[in-house]
Amino acid sequence: MRREQRGLYYEELTEGDCYVHSPGRTVGEADNTAFSTLTMNPQSLHLDEHRSAGTEFASRLVNSLFTLSTLVGLSVAQLTQRTTVANLGFGEVAFPAPVFVGDTLYAETEVVEKRLSRSRPGSGIVVFAHRCCNQRRELVARVRRSALMHRLPDGEEAAA
Repeated sequence: MRREQRGLYYEELTEGDCYVHSPGRTVGEADNTAFSTLTMNPQSLHLDEHRSAGTEFASRLVNSLFTLSTLVGLSVAQLTQRTTVANLGFGEVAFPAPVFVGDTLYAETEVVEKRLSRSRPGSGIVVFAHRCCNQRRELVARVRRSALMHRLPDGEEAAA
């Protein structure tokens, strides 16, 4: 039997289940600089070590939107690779602790709720609660994401 890597279909996701994603992602200096400049964010807290040394953080901070993007990205292979239609929205975004170059980010995702789509019969809506911790197990980011997910194709069985 041939199996292709994919995420989970709507029917394979269960409210209350929590998925721990692997591997983690260590943030490098080039990641932070490239993300900040590619997104036209010249904030000195991300780019200027000399100025940042004089802040309460004593060093540059990793761009929080890089942290958010990485958090969601860490979940893709396990949950949504080829099984999501689109993101519908992000809410309740929080960054309770800073991320610095050299930190390693780890993610987990809980399926908070799900319902069938009223307008798209082949899809369902799933709300995910993503959480991100650093290597010291400090919570550095959390977000709720609503996604439009494909339903299991006719004739295909749910993953074991």
